[in-house]
Amino acid sequence: MSRPTIFAIRDPQWWRAKGADTFGPCGPTIVSGINYDDLLLTVRVNGEVRQQQRTRDLIHNVAAMVSFVSRHVTLEPGDLIFTGTPGATRPIKPGDVVEVEIEGIGVLKNPVVASP
Repeated sequence: MSRPTIFAIRDPQWWRAKGADTFGPCGPTIVSGINYDDLLLTVRVNGEVRQQQRTRDLIHNVAAMVSFVSRHVTLEPGDLIFTGTPGATRPIKPGDVVEVEIEGIGVLKNPVVASP
């Protein structure tokens, strides 16, 4: 079975999901000078590990993603590219608490809140 890529998506669902109002959690810090292509990423929902994989498992490496994005937009120092995560995701709902931990960076913890 072929895997979808950022280069061949028919429905920009991820744009809709990540570009929505109130989305865009970042932090706890922005780190440079680390090996972005081999970091352990752990996602917990309500304390349950939902994803745990290394960034080397992403479909495209970081350099390829930056190259692709920079063909369409001007990137400036401090810009962020939401890459997604390796592995499958499951729905979250209001009331859930999501923690994203990236090796060498830290943990970002956010409650899921329904939009007004």
